[in-house]
Amino acid sequence: MICLDMYGWNDRLNQLKQESAYNTLSHGRIAVVHRTCYEVISENGLFQCELTGNMMYGRSDFELPCTGDWVLFQPFDDSKGIIVDMLPRERTLYRKKSGTVAEKQAIASYVDKAFIVQSLDDNFNIRRVERFMVQILEENIDPVLILNKSDLSFDRQVVEEAIKHLASRMPVFFTSIHHPETVSRLRESISEGETVVFVGSSGVGKSSLVNALCERSVLLTSDISQSTGKGRHTSTCREMVLMDGSGVLIDTPGIREFGLAVDNPDSLAEMLEISNYAESCRFKDCTHTNEPGCAVLEAVDKGLLDTKVYESYLKLKREAWHFSASEHEKRKRDKSFTKLVEEVKKRKADS
Repeated sequence: MICLDMYGWNDRLNQLKQESAYNTLSHGRIAVVHRTCYEVISENGLFQCELTGNMMYGRSDFELPCTGDWVLFQPFDDSKGIIVDMLPRERTLYRKKSGTVAEKQAIASYVDKAFIVQSLDDNFNIRRVERFMVQILEENIDPVLILNKSDLSFDRQVVEEAIKHLASRMPVFFTSIHHPETVSRLRESISEGETVVFVGSSGVGKSSLVNALCERSVLLTSDISQSTGKGRHTSTCREMVLMDGSGVLIDTPGIREFGLAVDNPDSLAEMLEISNYAESCRFKDCTHTNEPGCAVLEAVDKGLLDTKVYESYLKLKREAWHFSASEHEKRKRDKSFTKLVEEVKKRKADS
């Protein structure tokens, strides 16, 4: 028997299960997603499961199970089953789906912490860190910044200056798999039953860090390409692994593009430490672009607020606003369509 408490099962999840029409079936957590096949970890071991037709064709792509979701399934032999229901999601990390205006993609659910992994080489990009942090905070997940490969030669003062506006929003760890004590400190920050998702670009060392935290090889890794200096693509899917006596880790493939799926663009000011100045603006609805009496612009002019941080804020706000407005219109259209379908059904029933 596998103890699912180690994977995060608790009384609240049990209550949600009881509210399902399928509460007599087995429950488990999605460990790996392979297109139409799902690996589900349950009390009775690992099951290879598929979706019922209703689930596969009756839901939007982002509503289909993702790594970390809790599902109810019907086993039909020792290692296979059919997923019939999914418990309501909480603390789900999304991103805007590439090539779309308002479609989003679920990366992992029931996440307690998100480790934003950056490597201390040419891959280091503070703007990318801001983007990840904003989306993570939007979902009430605790962000943690991991500055990996700290055995490399880098200017610590320059790095700390670059991240100082984010340091109050999340803990920061300098790590290297070649310095076990740095990995031990990170391991101590993960509690039993906690779920941690790793996000970052390819080549920053996410999979190697997961292996180091687990103190055994649980994920495939590959060397850095000598010609490009970038990591060869290793993680091909989101995969969940259990640390001995501790939490659950979810590794993700390297993300080149991380589009924001933020419903409230105004929340960015607080996340990026802009709100400290915005409170002193002359107008309550100040956009911090060209209004007279804007304390944010004044802070930029005086050098109190980093120009690059301010420009990043404007860029992310525009992106979040665009997604929010498009999502609102999409919901409005979906609601109108649903209403139309119901009216047609009613007319057919009356005739």
